[in-house]
Amino acid sequence: MHVLTSETYSGEKGRLAGAKARNLHELTRGGVDVPAWSVLGLDVFAAFLRGGGLDRELTALLSETALDNAGEQARLIAELIEGADLPGEVGELIERALGDVGAERVAVRSSGAEEDGAEFSFAGQFSSYLNVIGPDDAKERVKGCWASAFSERSLHYRLRNGLPLRADGVAVIIQAMVPAERSGVLFTANPVTGSRGQYVISSAYGLGEGLVSGAVDADTVLVDAANGAVVETVIGDKQERYHSSADASGYVVSAVDPADREALSLSQEDITRLHAVGRRIAELFGGPQDIEWAISAGRLWILQSRPITSPLAEVPTGERRIWDNSNIIESFSGIVSPLTYSFASSVYGKVYRHYAIALGVPSAELRQMDEWLPTMLGHFHGRVYYNLLHWYRMVRLAPGYRLNRKVLEVSLGVEESLDDELAETLHPYTPRALVRARTTFGFTKRFLGMHRSVDGFLRYFYDAYQVFDNVDYDALPGEEVYRRFRALERDLIEKWGPMMALDASILLSFGTLYLLTKRWLPDAPEWFNWAVANPGSTVESAEPVRALAALAASVRADPELREIVENTAPEETGKALADAGHTEFLAAIEDYVSRYGYRSLDELKLEVPDLREEPATLYVMLREALPEVSTAQPEQAQSYLDKNLRGPRRWVYEIVRRKTSTCLADRERLRFARTRAFGSAKRMLRAMGRDLARNGMLDDWRDVFFLRLEELRGTYEGTIAHAELKHLVSLRRKQQDEDAKLVAPSRFTTFGTPGNLEQAGWSSRHTGPSGKKEFRGTPSSPGVVEGRAVVTDAPRDVDGGILLTYRTDPGWVATLPTASALVIERGSPLTHVAIVARELGIPTVVQVKNITREIETGMRIRLDGGAGTITVLSPGGDDE
Repeated sequence: MHVLTSETYSGEKGRLAGAKARNLHELTRGGVDVPAWSVLGLDVFAAFLRGGGLDRELTALLSETALDNAGEQARLIAELIEGADLPGEVGELIERALGDVGAERVAVRSSGAEEDGAEFSFAGQFSSYLNVIGPDDAKERVKGCWASAFSERSLHYRLRNGLPLRADGVAVIIQAMVPAERSGVLFTANPVTGSRGQYVISSAYGLGEGLVSGAVDADTVLVDAANGAVVETVIGDKQERYHSSADASGYVVSAVDPADREALSLSQEDITRLHAVGRRIAELFGGPQDIEWAISAGRLWILQSRPITSPLAEVPTGERRIWDNSNIIESFSGIVSPLTYSFASSVYGKVYRHYAIALGVPSAELRQMDEWLPTMLGHFHGRVYYNLLHWYRMVRLAPGYRLNRKVLEVSLGVEESLDDELAETLHPYTPRALVRARTTFGFTKRFLGMHRSVDGFLRYFYDAYQVFDNVDYDALPGEEVYRRFRALERDLIEKWGPMMALDASILLSFGTLYLLTKRWLPDAPEWFNWAVANPGSTVESAEPVRALAALAASVRADPELREIVENTAPEETGKALADAGHTEFLAAIEDYVSRYGYRSLDELKLEVPDLREEPATLYVMLREALPEVSTAQPEQAQSYLDKNLRGPRRWVYEIVRRKTSTCLADRERLRFARTRAFGSAKRMLRAMGRDLARNGMLDDWRDVFFLRLEELRGTYEGTIAHAELKHLVSLRRKQQDEDAKLVAPSRFTTFGTPGNLEQAGWSSRHTGPSGKKEFRGTPSSPGVVEGRAVVTDAPRDVDGGILLTYRTDPGWVATLPTASALVIERGSPLTHVAIVARELGIPTVVQVKNITREIETGMRIRLDGGAGTITVLSPGGDDE
């Protein structure tokens, strides 16, 4: 067994020290000021397992570990390791390591063998302990480091990345504790832009624990990598200071004096020294580094250094942008016309600008937001993506950013969480304490009165909507239609901004509910988190489902009616019903179209006709709704809650639960209204397209969808030559044909000008199935179903099978009652269709990567909505 120090470290023994310790050795050898350290090698952990007889028990626990029970297994492993006695020789080695360091107070840090690897970083996976005093406490902390190799987070990381659960464990660093007056992190490449031309320094008072954990809003300084000149300074709030306890192990937290909070925690001399040591360390390791530092009694200490693990370290210049289509594909799937994209982009920018105004963002900060608000969406090869970093900036407008951004990732259904270090650098504007207090107050007022605000807005909306909807736009001159289109943007869309506080309210209330569940119901299944907050069976979004079900019931009850609906071409069904004298049923059809005609597949894509334009589509939906499929009502969440939570905790829990459910229900009401607003916009834009075609500016009125919104504006405001339009349409039609051949990635990163997107994951090749039989996703609605798989990109031919699809949109809800279970490859438990599926009691799993490539229609599969698993029971498939 080995205790390694800077004097005894060697290449042969170095592999036992773990990655973090190897970096400490390189720093020490390079002459950098590093606090005294020693390392308990990986072989010490192995000896601990052998000596305590724990090896076999650990192996057994790991053999039974899977994604759905990783938390419980991690708890059992921690109890096993932390509760075991140390063999005498292992205890002696820990005391020897403490003696080699020679400090009264030490930090005990994990050093994983696989940390900071080229492919898997394991960043933040393992435990560290500060201000440890005495051998007894040190021994307990060493065991804590060993146990962290099998923490829930680490086990999840290994399972999701296909790594073995039984690795080499972790080495443990014993390092002299620095009583830091100031501490922080230094990046020798800008983690936001990817530029190696800038360093980023984060700094706070006291120990770095507050900054690393995200509890302290630190100062940020950007410096020029070449000369160390300060480029930009952001003063963080720094409300708290973490510092060593005077008479016990661990640390304490105290308030920072208001004057210190408002001042930069670094002097110019500090910045100069940090820049110099950053250059030295980057040269030492041959690449950009993430460096933890501390200043004590005027001396700068380097605590550790690791490579920047994200791709930005390899990118020399250009602003970093992450493009992600999670959630946005529910609204804008596949190829999206230039008119739809530019209209949606304009709407998003205006709505969120007015949201910022509603929260009280001052004009100076609003001007900063205007630099990025117009680019919240991107359009690549005809597909729409979130400019994701801007959404994190938007989330930061409301209080509770560290919790809210995690819930944002869940609600969007992103495949990859944003790195904590990058997330902490994102701000909507240069932060100031006074502005933060102002926006927090503005949000709090809206949060407390959110339901009343939604009610008031919807009353206004529907009054205005009736005016816009009850117009024959084709009978008006094009200029008049355009004038009313501008009025719709002003009266409906721009006034929508304050309602975006609802999205922030959902993040905050759902996040709070989730934390209460983790604390008070630690054994609750994963699906419970989503089911317990559902908006209820009266959710407005389910109205079309219930109305369509009523129509289907009428058809089932009348054999003649059913014969016509099932066996007549959809475009001829209306005439056949009229000829057969089914006037009462036709009246019901007309009533459905009048009330829900805007609710159809791809309803927000302006180029896609809704039911009012193509009512025959309703007969296709009706035909799919005819089979009766029984589904259990979702009572499991309520039963679990009644059984496991009572008393004052239940009272508090119900308050937060009601707030969350009300917010989710209000969101569905607003989305219903949004669909209506887009429906009115569709009618106006179609009328303008027909006007342009009549006047010879377009060959066909449908060509209007190949124009961008600013070009359409130009035709009616006289700012562009009409002769340009046909040429633009021709070019874009050809480009769309080429774009349709490409396979679009769900997420990619660009720096500066996007350039060659093939490097970002775009290609013309489809990946075939791997032959896997077991798949795992996120549980969304519990229940176990075995049946025939129906893999489709449109809601058709389900007939009681298990529906598998890449994505959904609200138009799919009409088909849900005909499915026995549902799998959505891209989506989240908080998307519209997932919520309605829970209300209908349909077992559902979401976020199952590549499932629509792996499973074919006709396969027999088993779905467990509570565990989030899909199992292939029999191979084969068909082309149905």
